[in-house]
Amino acid sequence: MKKSKKIFILFFVLFLLLLFYASYDISTRTTFPGSKPQLKERIKKQYFEKDTLVKDTVKSFYR
Repeated sequence: MKKSKKIFILFFVLFLLLLFYASYDISTRTTFPGSKPQLKERIKKQYFEKDTLVKDTVKSFYR
C-alpha cells in the first residue's frame, strides 16, 4: 500500500469515529418526542392545579 492510501484510510477511520461519537453524544442529550406528555396535558398540569395558599397576599391593583 502506498503511503497516501494509508493516510487516507487513517483519516477515514478517524472521521468515522468522530461521527459515531457525535451521534452518540447527541442521542444521549435528547429525548424521543413521543416520550413527552402532550402539550394540553403539560399545560393542564402546570397551570390548572389548585392553589395551596390560604390567603392571597398579592394586591390585585397597583395605584
